Amino acid sequence: MIRKLLIANRGEIAVRVMRTARELGVRTVAVYSDVDRTARHVELADEAVAIGPPPPTESYLNIPRIVEAAVQSGCEAVHPGYGFLSENPRFAEAVQAAGLIFVGPPPKAMRLLGNKIEARALAQKAGVPITPGETFDTPDAKKVVKLAEKIGWPVLIKAAAGGGGKGMRVVHAAADLPLALEGAMREAGSAFGDSTVYLEKYLARPRHVEFQVFGDAHGHAVHLGERECSIQRRHQKIIEESPSPALTPELRQRMGDAAVRVVKAAGYANAGTVEFLLDGDHFYFLEVNARLQVEHPVTEFVTGEDLVEWQLRIASGEPLPKRQEEIHFRGHAIECRIYAEDPAHGFLPSSGRILALEEPHLPGVRVDSGIREGSDVSVYYDPILSKVIAGAATREAAIRKMCVALENYVLLGVASPIELLRDILSHPEFQKGRLSTHFLEDHLPDWKPRAVEDSELAAALWAATRAPRLGSQPVEVAGTATPSPWQVLGHWKIAQREEKS
Repeated sequence: MIRKLLIANRGEIAVRVMRTARELGVRTVAVYSDVDRTARHVELADEAVAIGPPPPTESYLNIPRIVEAAVQSGCEAVHPGYGFLSENPRFAEAVQAAGLIFVGPPPKAMRLLGNKIEARALAQKAGVPITPGETFDTPDAKKVVKLAEKIGWPVLIKAAAGGGGKGMRVVHAAADLPLALEGAMREAGSAFGDSTVYLEKYLARPRHVEFQVFGDAHGHAVHLGERECSIQRRHQKIIEESPSPALTPELRQRMGDAAVRVVKAAGYANAGTVEFLLDGDHFYFLEVNARLQVEHPVTEFVTGEDLVEWQLRIASGEPLPKRQEEIHFRGHAIECRIYAEDPAHGFLPSSGRILALEEPHLPGVRVDSGIREGSDVSVYYDPILSKVIAGAATREAAIRKMCVALENYVLLGVASPIELLRDILSHPEFQKGRLSTHFLEDHLPDWKPRAVEDSELAAALWAATRAPRLGSQPVEVAGTATPSPWQVLGHWKIAQREEKS
């Protein structure tokens, strides 16, 4: 087993990896930019190394500096988390060239699966269905229009590299294609350094269902069930659950077998996710995420397995902890992502100091968090703050438990979409499991946060300015984001409890 591990990331995923490492007796080393000097992941690590200024390119994306930090601190391995360098084969190669273990897939497999065109070809060769699509060598608009007509409108222009909705355009008619093609290529080149795009048939109302997979260095691979990730906003997942309410046992087996075939064909090892689009009972390969996913905790709940422990053991050369027939599923789990985003202003990132924080501590509820009261939320990084995971015996019970957890989640100082999450969970169509990637557009197209009464806002601000909660740090009330009614009421409850005590 690895004895000392550098975590090349920050925020809640760095804290999450540290938790398992500590349980296994593995010492951890955090890295941090200048703006993260007092961050929670730095505080919780056994050691911490400064790696540069706040911009990611000068710190968390600085491959030589991170590898140097790992070597100088005496680490044996590097865990990349998710985001940043987690799916960068050059980073994995640099880690291995320094004589260290990369806790992730082999660079060759990562490079193969990182290109969506090559990954689609691999899946098709492995007998896994893919959506109709076309590639092209030169972006001649007239030729691309003919290819689109061959596929059938509407089509999706999609970047070959990267993800997150960048370099992606939906096109419904030939007249709109030239401008969409130009925009997709420009965005892909800027985001990924590769402007290559291709065409896929656009499915109007699919579900997004993904399978957690693991491979080892001994040629074995398994899946740990599926996650339903259809609730998205601007191609960004916000609610995930396991199992999917759409899958029958027969469909689950077919999709799980297909996921395992893809990773075996790629010579894959360690954690990964095979993503599919589901249209009725027909599924199509979408892509492979060659890393641990943000939403991995719902899989941990329904399987009882620690996926980070699996990662560390496999990276240490051990075989898969369990065979496919030894993996069992129980209950239902839902995850809600808590972002620092302002719903009142188009969900723009919200930055500032966290003035008050009380995360829910309830039976069957887990919170993976990278923040604490007094934390500064920077404009430089992904706005995810924490994840709330609720598990129960049934989907209905898990939804109820999550609603209670969000009612008891208090966050003041930065804005968040907690109110939107509550409204999605309480929507009749969500509760019936009738989901698609267009759920928000179909059912909550004009959603806006509720207004806050002056008396409620005054009560919340009064509670937020209490000096003892933030020690000697001064609190600037005038610049704080307006809280939602749920945050106000929750914070008011905290104030009342403290007054009584």
